Amino acid sequence: MAVTIPVKEFAERRRKLMDRMASDSIAILPAAPERVRNRDVLHPFRQDSDFQYLTGFGEPEAVLALIPGREHGEAVLFCKERNPEKELWDGFLVGPEGAIERYGFDDAFPIADIDDILPGMIEGRSRVYYPLGKDPAFDNRVMDWLKVIRSKVRSGAHPPGELVALEHLLHDMRLYKSAAEIKVMAKAGQISAEAHCRAMKRARQGGYEYNLEAELIHTFMEHGARSTAYPSIVGGGANGCILHYIENAAPLKDGDLVLIDAGCELECYASDITRTFPVSGKFSPEQKALYEVVLAAQYAAIDAVKPDNHWNQPHEAALKVLTQGLIDLGLLAGTLDDALANESYKPFFMHRTGHWLGLDVHDVGDYKVGDAWRVLEPGMALTVEPGLYIAPDNTDVEPRWRGIGIRIEDDVVVTKEGCRNLTEGVPKTIADIEALMAD
Repeated sequence: MAVTIPVKEFAERRRKLMDRMASDSIAILPAAPERVRNRDVLHPFRQDSDFQYLTGFGEPEAVLALIPGREHGEAVLFCKERNPEKELWDGFLVGPEGAIERYGFDDAFPIADIDDILPGMIEGRSRVYYPLGKDPAFDNRVMDWLKVIRSKVRSGAHPPGELVALEHLLHDMRLYKSAAEIKVMAKAGQISAEAHCRAMKRARQGGYEYNLEAELIHTFMEHGARSTAYPSIVGGGANGCILHYIENAAPLKDGDLVLIDAGCELECYASDITRTFPVSGKFSPEQKALYEVVLAAQYAAIDAVKPDNHWNQPHEAALKVLTQGLIDLGLLAGTLDDALANESYKPFFMHRTGHWLGLDVHDVGDYKVGDAWRVLEPGMALTVEPGLYIAPDNTDVEPRWRGIGIRIEDDVVVTKEGCRNLTEGVPKTIADIEALMAD
């Protein structure tokens, strides 16, 4: 699938980051390493999200250096050289020349030469921006380069005086999505929505949780999304009460609900959808009652996603609806204010209502600025995912409620007027779900 984020946007991101850096500094960022799956088999390579954000470059064994004011080019990439023999086995490599031509870097060198070249680029810079602690092996290489420079102090070398975490500058940039990023995320949401619809239809045939997972993966790949954004959750019955259930091996039973939390990854951008629906195609009275509470909570939370509201307001809105619903159904006692103050809702709702979304499914960005919740602004993307979970061993409720787990999740992006739902293509009202499953 063709890359839809233009090369110039990656260059603009690098320029924006350098504008935030000290003028006599350097930023160093390694690509993700390849990971061994077993013996001589590697996991499918997935680029580091920060590296992807600044480069769009999809190969391992690469290092980005940003050097404001460097005469021979400020954006420098070290990468593997072209090698026809290796490419015969492992596929095409871009090479340093291709990195300049295709990806817009100012300069590029073979990764094999980095120990000879990069210390000279670091020397004379007062500050090094670097993702400290992210990759211990690369941390050691950076320390070695600094030792080389320090060993030459008597000859007039000037080693950097500071190592500064790069994430503080970079992750704030990633929080605000561009029009091109939103376009990719919307496409990922569209693909994932279709996958959820297919899984709903497949559920009527019975089978196992993994049969529904297969429908998801098939749809993702059919549309060019070669990976899931995270391990898919397909929980039938009481398994839907396990928040991060990924075994996906149990049989589907009539009378049970199925909770599916799944999304594809497209061009490294995540989608994240949850839907809950009945295996039989019809909700029972208890399932319907709880579902309507969760759906009302999600609508209330989405309505609270708008500029000038703070991050926690959607959660607060959902929490009030969920807690009042539990009281109305007799699952909680007392008043709404008392239940919120005492957190007596927590056995039924124990997680937040959402998280940032982007290159990581739980994307980067601070939720608070100082001690205050962050104010929502256009371009921020987040999930909205309230839920209710009645544990199968919860003896405080009547047996008819036990083992019901419900979560409803969509991906939204803040706009000037409110928010845009990127995943509205999959039904979530009871009437629409039952109609789709009856089709």
